[in-house]
Amino acid sequence: MNSKSLLRSTVLLAVAVAVGISASPVQAGATTHQVTSGGVQFVKLDHPQPVRESALTEAVEFFWYDCVHSQALEQPLQAWAEKHRADVALRRVPAVWPGSRDEAVQRAHARLYYTLEQLGLVDRLQAGAFRAVHDERLDVTTEATATDWAVRQGVDGQAFGRTYRSAVVNQSVDEAAAAFTRYGINELPTVVIQGEYRTSPTRAGGVEAMPEVLDRLVQQEREHSR
Repeated sequence: MNSKSLLRSTVLLAVAVAVGISASPVQAGATTHQVTSGGVQFVKLDHPQPVRESALTEAVEFFWYDCVHSQALEQPLQAWAEKHRADVALRRVPAVWPGSRDEAVQRAHARLYYTLEQLGLVDRLQAGAFRAVHDERLDVTTEATATDWAVRQGVDGQAFGRTYRSAVVNQSVDEAAAAFTRYGINELPTVVIQGEYRTSPTRAGGVEAMPEVLDRLVQQEREHSR
């Protein structure tokens, strides 16, 4: 990755944080306080968010295809989720910061992600989508350009287009924007465990440290639920 890409990602993160602080109203779900345990830092939401009914612990990742740190977490997070297949359900939420200067692009990237999700293609194409957006600097912000990329990955263009325009994808994009406000997200990537504890690179001590933090949080949640 070149220095220009890294600088752009850093600037985008700083802008997004500033927008999130200045433009988003303070909500109960966004109220947090920092917790330190054994040198591992994370944030505890004072008002835990609902989780989907499941026997598994829920992990929610907030990411953006145009974020170098989100891309760096993709492979370690996949490996972590595979290791925890029996006890953790991973759910992804693409970045949509309401009111930010990048909101339109983020919504388009979110639409791409949810189209892949509806087609069952996230596992196969998530890493490729990161490369297309962040490394190759491809424009996938319209139906035509996103479909063109998908077809080159072996996806049926008609099925992709129908899904891209679908009501369920429209709703999912809107819900992603609401989730960013509700969870009080101010850094990418962020992972929230069981709607209560969240960690991110600056909290954990870098992207490479996040899986270990997630292990501790899952174990903590398991102990609390006994």
